[in-house]
Amino acid sequence: MDNNFSISFKTTDDIKIPPKIVDQVIGQEDAVEIIKKAAIQRRNVLLVGAPGTGKSMLGQALSQLLPAEKLVDILAFPNPKDENEPTIKSVPAGEGKRIVNQAKARNMSALGGGNNMIIFLGFIVAFFIATYVVSIVVSDQKNPILAAANQISGTLFIITMLIGFLFVLLMYRLGRTSLKTTVPTPKLLLDNSSAKYAPFIDATGAKEGALLGDVQHDPFQSGGLGTPAHERVVLGDIHKANGGVLFIDEIANLSPETQIQLLTAMQEKKLTITGRSERSAGAMVKTNPVPCDFILVGAGNPNTLSEMSPALRSRIRGYGYEIYMNETMPDTLENRDKIARFVAQEISKDKKIPPFSRDAVIEILNEARRKSNRKESLTLKLRELGGTIRVAGDIAVENKHSVVTRDDVLKSKSYAGSFEQQIASRYIKEKKDYDVIQVKGSRIGRVNGLAVIENSDSGLMLPIEAIVTKSMRRGSGEIIATGKLGEIAQEAVKNVSAIVKLYSNKPLTDYDIHIQFLQAYSGVEGDSASVSVAISILSALTNIPIKQSIAMTGSLSIWGEVLPVGGVSAKVEAAINAGIKEVIIPASNIDDLVLSDPKVIKITAADSIIDVIENAMVDNAQKTKLLNTIKKSLKIKHDKK
Repeated sequence: MDNNFSISFKTTDDIKIPPKIVDQVIGQEDAVEIIKKAAIQRRNVLLVGAPGTGKSMLGQALSQLLPAEKLVDILAFPNPKDENEPTIKSVPAGEGKRIVNQAKARNMSALGGGNNMIIFLGFIVAFFIATYVVSIVVSDQKNPILAAANQISGTLFIITMLIGFLFVLLMYRLGRTSLKTTVPTPKLLLDNSSAKYAPFIDATGAKEGALLGDVQHDPFQSGGLGTPAHERVVLGDIHKANGGVLFIDEIANLSPETQIQLLTAMQEKKLTITGRSERSAGAMVKTNPVPCDFILVGAGNPNTLSEMSPALRSRIRGYGYEIYMNETMPDTLENRDKIARFVAQEISKDKKIPPFSRDAVIEILNEARRKSNRKESLTLKLRELGGTIRVAGDIAVENKHSVVTRDDVLKSKSYAGSFEQQIASRYIKEKKDYDVIQVKGSRIGRVNGLAVIENSDSGLMLPIEAIVTKSMRRGSGEIIATGKLGEIAQEAVKNVSAIVKLYSNKPLTDYDIHIQFLQAYSGVEGDSASVSVAISILSALTNIPIKQSIAMTGSLSIWGEVLPVGGVSAKVEAAINAGIKEVIIPASNIDDLVLSDPKVIKITAADSIIDVIENAMVDNAQKTKLLNTIKKSLKIKHDKK
């Protein structure tokens, strides 16, 4: 048995899944403790973090921890004093149905319980049958008396039908009048009679009316054909969440007006319902305040919180908790068991894929390591991991496997690739076809850099070229970089110039240094290309060729130290896909590297710019001179290997 897990299992069917949602949350122990406190004290919670880290699951867990015995039903009654101000009443859960049924029964009694109508209709049917039988009997008779009787019976039938129609119409009108004078039937707006847990309402993306409640438009407003105002009242999500949890993801995307209304509802624990459209007949209708005593669980990412209403955020923070979600967890035996349990949970939720074998779960564990982008860590962006699980399960079903195998998981990676990964793969293929990406030979001033597509874990090959030319005027030299560089990337290029100035005996103010990020139309951001930029400039200045079979990534300090960067696993995978033989990465990133097959590429660790020059540049006398000059200028202690 392997040492990847402490629990013993052959397939995920052997793994026990906790019944409570709060116990199914993976890697967010601090958040779970706060959620438990929030459930006891009824506190609001703001969850901040990356998508897919379990924010909505924590909201569901909170609703399951709340008691359900305090839930109520909500009814709308017509207001005899003002029909445009329906009366809203709340009653204990289960009472709403009883009240509505009693009102319907009383109204039926006002119509005679429907017995008069039934008797009359029975009489009509009996008369019709009798008339039909008589007509058959006498139709073949030649006796004029019987023929006359047949005609009379037909006439009586028509007259009876007319009388019946008038009677039914009269009963309908009398019934409507009777209903108006008897107890009106209320509308059951919220029925909690069968609720076992406090409600969990996901209001993500809800419009103003759906969130705060609305009154429907009535096209028939006259002639007795209109729908009573209380029948057109519609509860909002804040009212449906009464006694439970209201979850809103990307809460900062709500309009400022809606955020203020939400704040009012939180403070008052009730909010009136009115028509949200000025052109609707519902705009004239306004109810008394409707209860909405909910716990708000808002979610978002750090970038969008600046757009959130300060008053709303202050309310949450002053009467609740703010939680920053973990994106990784330590790669311990206990946490590996949690990843295995997560696989079992996803299979149980999906209900359409077979169980995973132990080897398949180990491969999912490796994927969790790779996606973490940190040494000795596992990712908590579990939604992406769940996508891989489902695709692997679909492949197993297609191949008629009773258990998902490791090979199914490996195949799923090509099918479950993100949009960015598919773009990167096509980009590399197309650029190789046109020799934009070169993986053989050597070139002066050209280097294969590595990057990650923004907001993803998809690596990308990024060819960089540099050339040095005399400036038009003495002392007016500058560094010119093209390729839609972002602000951080531009700053990184400026920092690289410090290394070049320390090395060069030439007055760089007399030269223009041109740097091109080849066909980087989508833009370049971050400083992870600064090592690549420095090497390309040094190569252009010294005419030392760079090996094109090598790719590199790393941030560079002004003292020539190679600093760690993110996404090294994705970058190296991109280099492998491009046909690169060797990749230079920061030494501090070595433990972060998780590859499907480490044997297919050589990994070289670099502590300083000297390590990069020694491995990336072609050996010659110029290279030796360059190394000696940089060592002397930077005063970096370098252990020769």
